[in-house]
Amino acid sequence: MSKFYFEVREGRDFLAEEMPVEIVERKGKGHPDSLCDGASEELSVALSEIYRRETGRILHHNVDKAVLVGGSSEADFGGGKVIDPALLYIVGRATGDIQGKNLIDKPALETRMKDWMMGQLPHLKKEHLEVKLLIRSGSKDLTNIFADNDVPPMANDTSLAVGYAPLSQLERLVLETEKFLNSPAGKEKFPALGEDIKVMGVRKGQAINLTIAAAFVASEIKDRATYESVKRDIVNYLKQGFVQQYTARPVEIVINHADTADSVYLTVTGTSAEAGDDGQVGRGNRANGLITPYRPMSLEAVAGKNPVSHVGKIYSIMSQLIADRIVATLPETTQVYVYMVSQINEPITEPQALNVELWGLEVSKVRDKIKKIADEVLGDWRAIRNGFVERRWPIY
Repeated sequence: MSKFYFEVREGRDFLAEEMPVEIVERKGKGHPDSLCDGASEELSVALSEIYRRETGRILHHNVDKAVLVGGSSEADFGGGKVIDPALLYIVGRATGDIQGKNLIDKPALETRMKDWMMGQLPHLKKEHLEVKLLIRSGSKDLTNIFADNDVPPMANDTSLAVGYAPLSQLERLVLETEKFLNSPAGKEKFPALGEDIKVMGVRKGQAINLTIAAAFVASEIKDRATYESVKRDIVNYLKQGFVQQYTARPVEIVINHADTADSVYLTVTGTSAEAGDDGQVGRGNRANGLITPYRPMSLEAVAGKNPVSHVGKIYSIMSQLIADRIVATLPETTQVYVYMVSQINEPITEPQALNVELWGLEVSKVRDKIKKIADEVLGDWRAIRNGFVERRWPIY
């Protein structure tokens, strides 16, 4: 059993559902920030696969700095063209060779990143994007404490993470709205929708407003009347049965509120990265897929960090798993927050502190059960590590 500072205390603040105002945001998979998160994580997965294939274990890497420089384009009803490609730069540290053998084929990895981007954006073509990997070896002080073997790894940083459960009605509505609009079913129903979709949810008292910024694909929209018709169809679909799955509160929905008589949100590729916006790792969703200023949350960027010893990444998933399991095991729980902090060069299974705030239950009666859940999650470090490589954990 793990030995670490552990505390459970009764929550003292409002429940999220009781707050007079609540604000929640989600940036969809085609948003420039999400694309940077996804590309960095895909590079980490690629490196992990290469390292395991060549050495039988994951080697040191952190490729968690990325920026997407938007291109330029001309889009109009019926089509358009990309004039200047977007530029994706991924910067980081990674083990480049072992015993004289080069492990990193940058051109091949750059091609893989470009293929991944085109998988996210079906209207994106190879000539619309350039990828550059700027990777060097890590420092000796960090690589020396890195080991992927049968014992818990040493934390490569002193870092923190926060998880919470359950999601509020507004949080669930914002999350599921974007996920539907970017799902195969959503694209089949509304083929003119691109992948750059951002949903901002605001609850004032009982009234909810969803503001959706959605890039439309110009080749799928023949004129302004069609554009406005598709917007109305999306709103009607969401209001007539979809939102009621997540809340009984009144919901108003606005799409592309920046549209004017002379300007609408049209793109060639389905993302604003082609001309209107840039992206960066860590500016988008937290590990639970949302941006939630009314909740405690870490600003740690999860994407691209190694899945073996980087606690900023690992604890983001562990804290969320602990929170989810508490709610599943103790359904009387109305709200739970889980805070974790590591100590560099100590086992990841031995956090400096693990603090749980609990609403709805008497702490003294459930403390041992919660400690058992925490021990089980920390003990699952191998499965959590493998889950990153297998893309089982949603991280943005």
